[in-house]
Amino acid sequence: ETGHLALGTLHTNTAVQSINRIVDMFPAHAQSQIRTVLSFVLEGVVTQQLIPRATGTGRALAAEVLVPNPAIRNLIREDKLHQVYSQMQIGQSKFGMQTMNQSLLDLYLKKAISLPDALACASEVDELKTMILNAGGSLGNVAPPVSIRR
Repeated sequence: ETGHLALGTLHTNTAVQSINRIVDMFPAHAQSQIRTVLSFVLEGVVTQQLIPRATGTGRALAAEVLVPNPAIRNLIREDKLHQVYSQMQIGQSKFGMQTMNQSLLDLYLKKAISLPDALACASEVDELKTMILNAGGSLGNVAPPVSIRR
């Protein structure tokens, strides 16, 4: 029989922050072992934000989903969590992963949330701006990402 442990609310904004928070709960001398164990037993990480709807009524759910594939499990073991985000971007279609910015982009393009709210909730603001522009969306009078400013 397989047991599951749901950690509940950790008050983190990203999947990587959640993993760091779990590891940091343990003393420094045990963290390497905890990363190894976590890399084998982790089933997934979901972070969420409830964002005011553009209509002014209710909230829209933006969610980041991490599904540990072999590459991500290895990054957790090797304490290279800074590389997990790019693996999540790559694994979107194959593994069902989604970054917070991908969720925000979808909600903004569907006009469920406003641009200011999307940007305020973004984990990487310039990345979200670039994603919006690449998807044919508009930034209105918001400054473009630093990388493409003229």
